[in-house]
Amino acid sequence: MSDTFQLEIVTPEKMVVKDVAEEAQIPGSNGYLGILPGHAPLITELAVGEITYRNNAITHHLSVAWGFAEVLPDKVTILAETAERPDEIDKRRALEAKQRAEERLKSGSTEVDFTRAQDALQRAETRLQVAEQKT
Repeated sequence: MSDTFQLEIVTPEKMVVKDVAEEAQIPGSNGYLGILPGHAPLITELAVGEITYRNNAITHHLSVAWGFAEVLPDKVTILAETAERPDEIDKRRALEAKQRAEERLKSGSTEVDFTRAQDALQRAETRLQVAEQKT
C-alpha cells in the first residue's frame, strides 16, 4: 500500500489543489474526518472549516465552505463552493464580515436569519484563522 494519496480540491472557478498528500483533515458535515492512504471509500458533505493536508513534512492550510468530498483509498476529491489558501484571503474583508455577522447575531431582531448569520460568522472566523497560517 502506498504511503500517499492524490488530493484534488476544486471550486466552480478553478483547480485549487492538485497534490500528493500523506494525510488530510477535512470538515465533514458531522465533524472533521482524518484521511490516511488506504482510507475506506466514502462520500461526505462538507461544512465550513479548515482543510489541512501534509506533504513532505509540510502542512498546508485552506479555508473551505460547503461542497462534497469523495474519499477513495488512493485519491481524495473535494468539490467545494469556495476554497482559499492563506495568501488568497483578504483579512480586512474577513474581519468586516465577522463584525457584521456578530452584529446581526446580537441584534435580537426577528428579521435576522440566525442560521445564515452563524454560517457567515463561522466562515469569517475560519478565513481569519487560515489567513494566519504559513504554508
